[in-house]
Amino acid sequence: MNPESKSLPTEQAEPLVKIENLKKYFPIKGGGYFTGSKKLVKAVDNVTFEIYRGETLGLVGESGCGKSTLGRNILRLQEPTDGQVFFKEENILAYKGHEMRKLRKQMQIIYQDPFSSLNPRFTVGEIIGEMYDIHGIAKGAEKEKKIKEMIELVGLDPSRYHNYPHEFSGGQRQRIGIARALALNPEFVVADEPVSALDVSVQSQILNLLMKLKEELGLTMLFIAHGLNVVRHISDRVGVMYLGKIVELSETDNIFDNPAHPYTAALLSTVPEADPRLKKERIVLKGEVPSPANPPSGCHFRTRCPLATERCAIEEPPLLEVRDKHFAACHYPLEKGQTLKQAISSKEQSQESVTI
Repeated sequence: MNPESKSLPTEQAEPLVKIENLKKYFPIKGGGYFTGSKKLVKAVDNVTFEIYRGETLGLVGESGCGKSTLGRNILRLQEPTDGQVFFKEENILAYKGHEMRKLRKQMQIIYQDPFSSLNPRFTVGEIIGEMYDIHGIAKGAEKEKKIKEMIELVGLDPSRYHNYPHEFSGGQRQRIGIARALALNPEFVVADEPVSALDVSVQSQILNLLMKLKEELGLTMLFIAHGLNVVRHISDRVGVMYLGKIVELSETDNIFDNPAHPYTAALLSTVPEADPRLKKERIVLKGEVPSPANPPSGCHFRTRCPLATERCAIEEPPLLEVRDKHFAACHYPLEKGQTLKQAISSKEQSQESVTI
């Protein structure tokens, strides 16, 4: 692993999943219909980090930044363009049919949409039981017993074994999706925005359920989400993505209390305060998110960054440890305790920056 882009180690923990220089490029046609030339959408662009055994790593970023694609590539639900994915120190991208089938029992996914992710023609028992059938784990009365245990584990009534998905609410359907993902007792789970399609009142119930199951079953989790408050509630560490790259990575409190990357600071300024007496000045980023088919040179964030200089256009910043256990990909990271507004003011006063 590149020492300049490694994620922070946690005390008395070992990596369960290691991602090294992972890339996922999607070809698209460009240059006109008759030329047939192609461009590449760089959905995941040279990402390196680790997920430690027993932790929940939250992954946040704007829509289209590559969060879900990254999660699917780790599980090989989509094949990466390049890079390596290690699970228990073995490169799973080298696995073939039988080896990959065996690995599926240890790595599972909870999907975002509890409506489209469940087969409407299957009962709850059939949806969860399909996992046992595929892997030949249990049959008959033993299988039914296991299914009902999983239904009860996620807080549903086992007597609803024969009910269909349309007979459940959105939150209940997501519980069924969680039960399906955990039926094979996996070690690693990718939760791909599992609460974004649910009402706010239901989100906390699902989050509490996931936290409870993580502790009871000893799960390691990659939790993908839009909502920063959601990530703070459930994550041990947080990674921030922008345009296919990890731009900041640290323990949760470090990210929320002392962000180092300007993009993270701008995102956090949009989170409402629970106390209405506390006023937070929102930082509005200029411009639109660039196209992943044509990302800016150097730092991908520079076209919207208030701290950008000419150096940012020329040199891409690596993910480096800017503070203890705190990594950021920025030439001008914020100092501990410094706000983005203060950094902008300092830049203007120094008059050393060059407008791009």
